[in-house]
Amino acid sequence: MQGIDPIFYVIVLIMSVVVHESAHGYVAEYLGDPTARHAGRLTLNPLKHIDPIGSVILPLLLTVLQAGFVVGWAKPVPYIESNLRNKRWGPLAVSAAGVCVNIFFAVVFGLSIRAAGILGEFAPAYISIATVITLVNLLLAFFNLIPVPPLDGSKILFSLFPNSARLSDIRAKVEYVSLPLLLVFVLFVWPAVLPFMSRVFMLLTGMGMPLA
Repeated sequence: MQGIDPIFYVIVLIMSVVVHESAHGYVAEYLGDPTARHAGRLTLNPLKHIDPIGSVILPLLLTVLQAGFVVGWAKPVPYIESNLRNKRWGPLAVSAAGVCVNIFFAVVFGLSIRAAGILGEFAPAYISIATVITLVNLLLAFFNLIPVPPLDGSKILFSLFPNSARLSDIRAKVEYVSLPLLLVFVLFVWPAVLPFMSRVFMLLTGMGMPLA
């Protein structure tokens, strides 16, 4: 990342994944499952959510090495599908909640960059902060939409089909090879996604995406 303080970037990433995971828990509770609250995960306290490797070490390392993309994860918020009132679409809503929250923050802060001129002398500082928030949340949204377990994209995809024994069998097989599949997506598919994400970033902010 060019011109971005790695420490500040990781701080924004941690808070963004915390909000992402909390959204899963709040939607699950709204739909009838209090598991996340009972586990103490309906909170914005990062200590309840961060994964030392996925939330801190990996993002910081990728940022310092200027890898061209920085991703991370938090500890998944637990929920029990059978507790949801809507058995058909409840899992889809819970799975999509985190991505939707990331998209929301990316849109709000991205569009606010276009109006930052009204801040006068404070505009450059605000634009720097809002740029990082927009970029991080776009990255999280797009990355989590990859349809490979344990990412949200796979849960969203499987939720679109009626539950059946055959679907469960396919899901189990996909989860069994999830790590190599994820590596394939990151190495070969993700680079093709970045140009599209760059266009979305420019559409929102009017600026080029600050990737190395």
